[in-house]
Amino acid sequence: MTTETSEITETSETTETGRIPERLTADLSTADLSTADLHEALEAPALSSMNLLNEIAGHYPQAVQFAAGRPGEEFFDLEDVHAYLRAFTDHLARDRGMSPAEVRRTLYQYGRTKGIVHELVARNLAVDEGIEADPESVVVTVGCQEAMYLVLRALRTGPEDVLLAVAPTYVGLTGAARLVDMPVLPVSGGADGVDFDDLVAVARRARRDGLRPRACYVMPDFANPSGLSLTHAMRRRLLDVAREEGLLLLEDNPYGLFHGGEERTPTLKALDEHRTVVYLGSFAKTALPGARVGYVVADQRVADAAGRIGLLADQLSKIKSMLTVNTSPIAQAVVGGKLIAHGCSLVAANVREHQAYSRNLRQVLDGLAARFPAGAPGSAGVEWNAPTGGFFVVMTLPFPVDDALLEHSAREYGVLWTPMRHFYDGPGGENQLRLAVSTVAPEQIDLGLDRLKALITEWSK
Repeated sequence: MTTETSEITETSETTETGRIPERLTADLSTADLSTADLHEALEAPALSSMNLLNEIAGHYPQAVQFAAGRPGEEFFDLEDVHAYLRAFTDHLARDRGMSPAEVRRTLYQYGRTKGIVHELVARNLAVDEGIEADPESVVVTVGCQEAMYLVLRALRTGPEDVLLAVAPTYVGLTGAARLVDMPVLPVSGGADGVDFDDLVAVARRARRDGLRPRACYVMPDFANPSGLSLTHAMRRRLLDVAREEGLLLLEDNPYGLFHGGEERTPTLKALDEHRTVVYLGSFAKTALPGARVGYVVADQRVADAAGRIGLLADQLSKIKSMLTVNTSPIAQAVVGGKLIAHGCSLVAANVREHQAYSRNLRQVLDGLAARFPAGAPGSAGVEWNAPTGGFFVVMTLPFPVDDALLEHSAREYGVLWTPMRHFYDGPGGENQLRLAVSTVAPEQIDLGLDRLKALITEWSK
């Protein structure tokens, strides 16, 4: 799940099966509000599914963790925070000529709504992605989740506005869309990452129904949750189809740096010649998840009522000013310091992480092949994809996969994973689960796969 949402955070108000504790249900007459009095999105599965998954994980802390799509912690070092903060303050004084008082004010005071590290973000995009972005088109956000919300809030002008999203879809995107009352129309991902015929059909059917498709959300690199990536040719085709259909593309790219060693495929934004792509970025996987710093590159030109031309980024900053005012300058400074320390290259900053995630992915794929060899007893109906990078592997099983099975897996077998059903805003994923490889120690991977095989063997009988 994005790109950004904390996927395993313990909550305290539900049991391991997701039921409300008895102390909160004993006398409903004492309730002050009903969910009917609150926004209807709060009853949507997209906003409640992760609470249940988090709670199950919290109740079984010793289970092998294949559920959390978060960065590994083996390279976290508290001293880095201080070093990066110092690097950024030195940058302000040395490169931007700020006085000590100005440096203090920059870190301590309310800051520029669009951010204080926008120029460093633009340099990073040029160095790592080949994206030439005007720093003024960058809005630094409170995680990528806020970036999604800002874009959707800006695009949703009336009940006819809808969003297309390649399914299965990151649950944070689905939840953000529901919070702005923007229906999400699923587009088939197919075996290759996106079904272009279905994309066109969904957009045109929506228009015939009186709706206005505004954009299509896509994760072209090692998508969460599918793990699939688009080829260079498919990216070119997607850009062409989006222009033909009058759609913006919302490109989310948290995993692109963690490729399998081959030459990287350019991002959609790097290939974008007509400002078709709004680029959503995050430092959660590549810098520091606890900083909660993301960004959006929105270089689309917007004409106001007076005929003046500005950037979509400027409109997004207006929404942000009423939502979070500004992203924490201290958090930005830590991320900015990490960029400065590595020549604005997150590729250079993540060499160890890249190696660790690639190692884990290979170990999981090799382990699945060893435990479920083709044609062997117990392997019938068990399949999985083989991404060349990223955090996720998807398994297809010969029986339904749901939250009850996950709880059984955690309690009886000590292994956690994520039901793919959570990533569909409708039918889909009923017989699939997602394995996240990023946080599992190598010595735990084989143990976890052994436990998973035992579960599958039991359930296949």
